[in-house]
Amino acid sequence: MSEKELVMDKVNDGMKNGGPTLNDVCREIVDATEGMIGCGVIDIDSGLVLGYAHDIKGFSESYVEAVAAAAVDLFRGRTISAVESLIGSHFGNKVTNSIQEIQVTTGKSFQFMSVVPGKPNALFVMVTDRNIKLGLGWTLLRASLSQVAPVCP
Repeated sequence: MSEKELVMDKVNDGMKNGGPTLNDVCREIVDATEGMIGCGVIDIDSGLVLGYAHDIKGFSESYVEAVAAAAVDLFRGRTISAVESLIGSHFGNKVTNSIQEIQVTTGKSFQFMSVVPGKPNALFVMVTDRNIKLGLGWTLLRASLSQVAPVCP
């Protein structure tokens, strides 16, 4: 069984239990907050999108997958791995998966990203418009993490 199939089996097992899916939880998060554009959970090892919701017209699945790939690169990409290797060599210990949270600003949005606590292979990405204060964005991210963690594989 491929890595993608194994991850999707875990996601589907959660859906069989009758509880909310990651898509359901992401939709609740997006709908609950003014200025929220979208959010999702990505398997940080494979780049597979586990669940998401957004309010962007014309934003297809291929766009979502491209955003997921970019987010994974920020946390586990080759450049990050090279820097971790250099730091580890300098201090005499192995350094891996050191980045836990990132905030990115674009012309029209803020992206808040965090590894889901207790789920080291799950990355939560939340996108807001720029009308949200950064402090509020971080507060929303942390509150959202507590909502997505129970339904992450």
